Amino acid sequence: MNAASLKKDLPASLVVFLVALPLSIGIASASGAPVRAGLVAAICGGVIVGLFGGAPMQVSGPAAGLTVMVFGFVQRFGFATTCVIGMVAGGLQMLAGAGGIAQGALAISPAVLQAMLAGIGVLIALGQVHVFLGASPRGGALANLEALPEAVRALNGSALLIGVVTLVTLLAWNRFVAKRVPFLPGSLVAITTGTVVSLFVPGQVPHVTVDGGLFTSLAAPTIGSATVTDIALAALALFVVASAESLLCAVATDQLHAGPRANLNRELFAQGLANLTSGGLGGLPITGVIVRSSANIAAGAASKASAILHGVWMLLFVVLFSGFLAKVPLAALAALLVHVGVNLVKVKEIRKLVAFNEVLVYGVTLLGVVFINLLWGIGLGFGLALVMMLRRTTVVGVDVKDEAGTIKATVTGSLHFLAVPQLVSRLRAIPAGREVHLRFERLGALDHAAIEAIRAWRVGYQNAGGTVVKEPLDALWRELIPRAA
Repeated sequence: MNAASLKKDLPASLVVFLVALPLSIGIASASGAPVRAGLVAAICGGVIVGLFGGAPMQVSGPAAGLTVMVFGFVQRFGFATTCVIGMVAGGLQMLAGAGGIAQGALAISPAVLQAMLAGIGVLIALGQVHVFLGASPRGGALANLEALPEAVRALNGSALLIGVVTLVTLLAWNRFVAKRVPFLPGSLVAITTGTVVSLFVPGQVPHVTVDGGLFTSLAAPTIGSATVTDIALAALALFVVASAESLLCAVATDQLHAGPRANLNRELFAQGLANLTSGGLGGLPITGVIVRSSANIAAGAASKASAILHGVWMLLFVVLFSGFLAKVPLAALAALLVHVGVNLVKVKEIRKLVAFNEVLVYGVTLLGVVFINLLWGIGLGFGLALVMMLRRTTVVGVDVKDEAGTIKATVTGSLHFLAVPQLVSRLRAIPAGREVHLRFERLGALDHAAIEAIRAWRVGYQNAGGTVVKEPLDALWRELIPRAA
C-alpha cells in the first residue's frame, strides 16, 4: 500500500462500507440469522479475503445468492450448526484452492447459474413481501404464496408505509441522484429514510433485534443433533454454490477494470479461510459480491486495500454504533431485499439464453429452485444441460444424393458411441441394392464404436446385393477394409 493508491482506496472503501452495511444486515435478517452474523461475515470477507485473496478489486461478504440455502440450514439445523457447515465448506474451499482446481467451478452452465440466482431472487422477494406487510415470511415459495392473502388481511399499515417510502426512495435515488452523488449509495439513503419515517408513524412495527454486543453474544458453533452425514452433504452443497458464485464474480470483476487479473486458486483459498473464520466467530457464509465489487471499482479503488479498509470500517461501526441497529424497521430492510431479489432476475441474460437455445435449462432450474429447493433446482438444470449437450454432440448428417443411379452419401458430424443409433438409422435408410459412394467430411470425433457400426452396415449392405465404394482411401477407410481371413 502506497500513498498514491491510498488516496484512491480510502474514499472507495467508505463507499463500499456504506453499500455493504445495509445489505449485510438485510441478508442476515432474510437468512433467519442474528444481525451480528451478517456483520461478522462482512468484516471477515473484507479483511481476510482482502489480505489473502487473488482478485484485487473483488469485495466479499454475506451474499444474497446464499440466502435461501442458509435459511434452509438455519431452519433445519439451527444457526450454531449452520456455522459448522460454513466452516467445513470453507475448509473444502481451501483444499480446492490449494489443489489448483478453481477453474473447475467455471464449468457450470451460465443458464443454470443465472436461473439459480433468479430463483433465489424470486424466493427472497416472496418471503420479504410478508415482512413488507408487517407479517412473518413462511418456509417456501408455495407457503408464502398461500399465506399472502392472510398477510394482506392482517395488514400492518405502518409497516407498509415504511416499506413503500423506503422502496420509492431507493428507486428514485438510483434513477435520478446516484450519478450525481456516487459516494452515497441509494440503499443507505433508503434505509435511513425508512428509519426516520418509522419514528413518526403510529402503531407498532417490528424492528431489528440486537442481542447484546458483537463480542458478548457470538454464537459458538456446534454440531447439535445433526449427523456427520448431514453436515458433510450440506457443506458440500454450500462449497459448490459459494465457490461458483465467488469465482464467477471474480471473472466478472476482471471485466470491469484494467488492473492485474484474478488468481482464481488463490482467491478460492482466501474465500475458504474467510468462511472458516466467519463460521468460527458465528458469522454467515461469504462469497464474492458483484454489487460491492462494482461499487468498489466505480468509486476508483486502486488496490485490495479498499476491501480491507471497508472491513475495518465495518468493525468500527459494530464496536461503536451497533446500538443504532435496533432502530431500523424490518419493513425498510424488506423493501431493500425485495429490490435486490427482483434485480437478481436479469432480463438481459435471459435474452442471451434464448439466442443460444438454453431457455429450457433456465426454466427447469428456476422452477426447481423456487418450488423444490436450491440443490434440486441446480441438479435438474445441470442434468438437463448435460443431456442437451450430449444431444448436440450426437447430431450426425448423412447427405444422400442419387446421381444417375449412383448413390453419393456424405457423412458429417461427430462419430462416437452416442451417435451410433442415429448414424445407423441414417445409413439403413439408403436404398438397397445400389452402388454407394460413401465419403466422410468435417468429422468432429471418431471412435471404435462408430467404426464397427459402419463396418457392420457395409457388410450387411453388400451381402444384400449392394456395393459400397470407399472414397477416398483415408485412415478411416483403412479401418473399414475387411480384415484378412
